Amino acid sequence: MPGEELRSGSSPTQTQQMLSPIDLANDGGEAWVWIQIKAEARRDAETEPALASYLYSTILSHPSLERSLSFHLGNKLCSSTLLSTLLYDLFLNSFSRDPNLRSATVADLIAARYRDPACVSFSHCLLNYKGFLACQAHRVAHKLWTESRRPLALALQSRISDVFAVDIHPAAEIGKGILFDHATGVVVGETAVIGNNVSILHHVTLGGTGKAGGDRHPKIGDGVLIGAGATILGNVKIGKGAKIGAGSVVLIDVPPKTTVVGNPARLVGGKDQPRRHDEVPGESMDHTSFISEWSDYVI
Repeated sequence: MPGEELRSGSSPTQTQQMLSPIDLANDGGEAWVWIQIKAEARRDAETEPALASYLYSTILSHPSLERSLSFHLGNKLCSSTLLSTLLYDLFLNSFSRDPNLRSATVADLIAARYRDPACVSFSHCLLNYKGFLACQAHRVAHKLWTESRRPLALALQSRISDVFAVDIHPAAEIGKGILFDHATGVVVGETAVIGNNVSILHHVTLGGTGKAGGDRHPKIGDGVLIGAGATILGNVKIGKGAKIGAGSVVLIDVPPKTTVVGNPARLVGGKDQPRRHDEVPGESMDHTSFISEWSDYVI
C-alpha cells in the first residue's frame, strides 16, 4: 500500500488486493507506484546489464511517472512525420495539467499488476503492456477531442491503432482501473462508454449495428469482465458487475451481476431466473466458474 515498505517485485499483499485500484490510486498511490517502478528498474538493470541503458532512458533518468510515460509513449508512437519530441511535449502537457489523467494511469497500472498473474512488476506493465500504453495514449486523445483539437486526436488514434493494434475512437469514454489484457484487436466505437474497474480481453469489439448514427455503441458498467473475442453491438447496456463469456455476441442489455455466453448470448440460469454472482468479475478475472451451470459438454 502507499507508504508501506515492499520488497521490489513482491506480490500484492492481502490488504492491497481488498482495495480497488482506484482506491489505491487516490490514496497517495502515484508517489508509491513511482517508487516501486524505479526500484524495479534498478533491480532489472543490475540483473540484466543489456537493458541498463534502456531502463535508464525510459525510467531512471526521469523525475516522475508522467515524464517517464510521456517519453516512452512519444518514442513508441512517433513516425517520420510525427516527431517524438512533439509527442513528448503533447503527452507531458496533458498529464502534468490533469490530475485525473495521472490517477487513471496509476489505477490502470495497479489493475494490471494485481489482476494479471503474468504481470511481474509495475515497470513491466509500464514498458511492455501495449494494452496499458494504448489506454494511456487514448486518454490523451480523448482529452484533445473534448478540447476540440479533433484532427490531432484522430491522428493520435491512427498511430495507436498502427502501433498497438488497438483501435479506440477518441470520443469514447473510459473509466479508471482498466485492464486491456493482451489487447490485440480491441475495437471501441465513438459513443461507447466503459466504466471503472473493467477488464477486457483481446479481440473484443464494442461496435455499432451499422444501421444508425448518433448514440450507437455499448455502455459498459463498472466491474464488468469481457472475455476474449466477445462482440457487443449497438447502444446496449452491460450492467454493473456482469460477465461476458469469450466469443459471445451480445445484442441486447445484460442485467447487473449476471453472466451471458454464446452466439447469440444467453443468460446463464435462464432469462427468468438468471444466476447472479457476488464478486466483481472485472477484478476477480473469473472466466469459467459458470460452466457447470451453462453446459454439460465434456470431451
